[in-house]
Amino acid sequence: MDDVGVDGWRAFGGADGDAVEPPAEFRGRAAASDPAVYERFDREGPEAWGAAADLLTWDREYETVLDDSEPPFYEWFPDGRLNAAANCVDRHLDDRRNQLAIRWFGKRGERRSYTYLDLHREVNAVAAGLRDLGVEEDDVVTLYLPMIPELPIAMLACARIGAPHNVVFAGLSAEALATRIDAADSEYLITCDGYYRREDAFNQKSKADNARIRAEGELSAAVVVDRLGDELAVSLGDDEHEYGALVDAHDGETVEPVARDATDLLFVMYTSGTTGRPKGVEHATGGYLAHVAWTTRNVLDVRPDDTYWCAADIGWITGHSYGVYGPLATGTTTVLYEGSPDYPDRDRVWDLIERNAVTVFYTSPTAIRSFMKWGAEYPESHDLSSIRLLGTVGESITPKAWRWYREHVGGGDAPVVDTWWQTETGAIALATLPGITPMKPGKVGPPLPGIDARVVDEDGEPVDPGESGYLTLASPWPGMLRGLREGDERYLREYWLNGEDGWRYRTGDGAAVDEDGYVAILGRVDDVINVRAQRFNTGELEAAIVDAEGVTEAAVVGDDDGQIVAYVTTKGDVEPDEGLRDAIADRLASAVGDVARPDRIVFTPELPKTRSGKIMRRLLEDIARGEEFGDVSALRNPEVVGEIESTVRRGDD
Repeated sequence: MDDVGVDGWRAFGGADGDAVEPPAEFRGRAAASDPAVYERFDREGPEAWGAAADLLTWDREYETVLDDSEPPFYEWFPDGRLNAAANCVDRHLDDRRNQLAIRWFGKRGERRSYTYLDLHREVNAVAAGLRDLGVEEDDVVTLYLPMIPELPIAMLACARIGAPHNVVFAGLSAEALATRIDAADSEYLITCDGYYRREDAFNQKSKADNARIRAEGELSAAVVVDRLGDELAVSLGDDEHEYGALVDAHDGETVEPVARDATDLLFVMYTSGTTGRPKGVEHATGGYLAHVAWTTRNVLDVRPDDTYWCAADIGWITGHSYGVYGPLATGTTTVLYEGSPDYPDRDRVWDLIERNAVTVFYTSPTAIRSFMKWGAEYPESHDLSSIRLLGTVGESITPKAWRWYREHVGGGDAPVVDTWWQTETGAIALATLPGITPMKPGKVGPPLPGIDARVVDEDGEPVDPGESGYLTLASPWPGMLRGLREGDERYLREYWLNGEDGWRYRTGDGAAVDEDGYVAILGRVDDVINVRAQRFNTGELEAAIVDAEGVTEAAVVGDDDGQIVAYVTTKGDVEPDEGLRDAIADRLASAVGDVARPDRIVFTPELPKTRSGKIMRRLLEDIARGEEFGDVSALRNPEVVGEIESTVRRGDD
């Protein structure tokens, strides 16, 4: 694999990265503290995943753990029946009905709390209301909502009546919503009047209306949440219903949870579609919920007495798995936050952690790099001693960011669990078990027990330690996608290879592995640029740039002339100058080779990012090539695109 080199592997920590042992006190209390768990999964094979299923309550007990008779169409716990909403709400009522299930903090300082009893009451009311509107078992309901409590409540209400949900990120356009409504064959929509962006009220209902015009199919009914009150008045059509009125009309009603086959669809989630037509990833009820519950308990070490915060938006898979289903299945208190991490000030995250005594915090390397850029004085001005575990997800984290996170947020001793997984895997697949496995900054860790991950070369052969290749999963896992909405042909074409040693799932990520089995993720294998007859992985180059003193973040693209263009952000107290420009070029030459010296370095205060925190490299590529770029309204920081374009045009880079 010539697009991810050994030097890129070293930029992420190298084969001899320092191992950090879990603190003895943490190890003594951890949910997973027995190293024999790895041996047990090796010995028992798929049967060992019964321990995950046993964390759930079943309406009909499963007898078969895995049906692998028609690979790669694997079925987990196929003869069992259960309901996801009952597992997240009802079964906790006997022991913790008055415990907080959700703590929500709004953009303008609003607060709402739901005990498990409160949650049960409103989920039932919404479920009854949806049934009254005609929603039946297996009908797909599309949810187009920001980070407000009504979103997880609606998800659970759908699950309660056996209606799969299709959550569409609130920041996506009307066209994207219409595409996803049609692709999911959805006839029902739940949206809101609007939400806040910084100081401004944003009309979400108008986007939903435009989507209905664009959609090919007809909606049977829509429900509209009143988020903005008198600040934004919207009109409702004959087939549109106000959420509050729907809840009031059915308040106090109880809807019996529909027992679903473990293989029945729980939800469909569409990928972002930045590289082509969006894919509708389907997840089954039993395997997905079992895998999410097991990893929430054993990887993130969440327990019922925790106050847990996954900072991901529920519009993406991380918010589904570890903002809603994982914590609620575990019976803990989950924090939801509507705002951005720097609004109204850059200490907002740390203020919420301090005020709510958050014990487990799970966020992205993108956010961590922003925290670094703003400065350690913000977290250090708050009491963060409640934190006992930190997690990171979404992309590779550099050793520098990992150590900063642990030192300035985790007090220098909290375990930092780096996790790798995808929309398609449903739940965490690679990570350390924090009570067992030493951590290596910059390396995600070994595969979890029961996950057969292999880094292979072009021929499918395992690479040597320190070499790079393609990350694959060589056996099924419970949280795996059950298929694609677009059908079996695309499912096979997009994800699976059938070789001499059986079916293998292609993750699409480049990786390297060390002699201890720890994996470093080097980015998407299609995130490459061709420069001077060489192919470079963007993750490799960006990791080397970020390693330069004073740099917090970088994005690398290629231009029309086959040159490397690097967009770089620096710490707030670092002045970008020619000296730093030379240091970055030298760092790339040292880590990768002279051929990787950037032809242009553009210093920018921020990089353009989606609301899920992903850097929009395609926009940066368009700017580098002098091409027009499209709609930027779905970005978290659309204003920065114009600033970058002006800088490039002026030749200030």
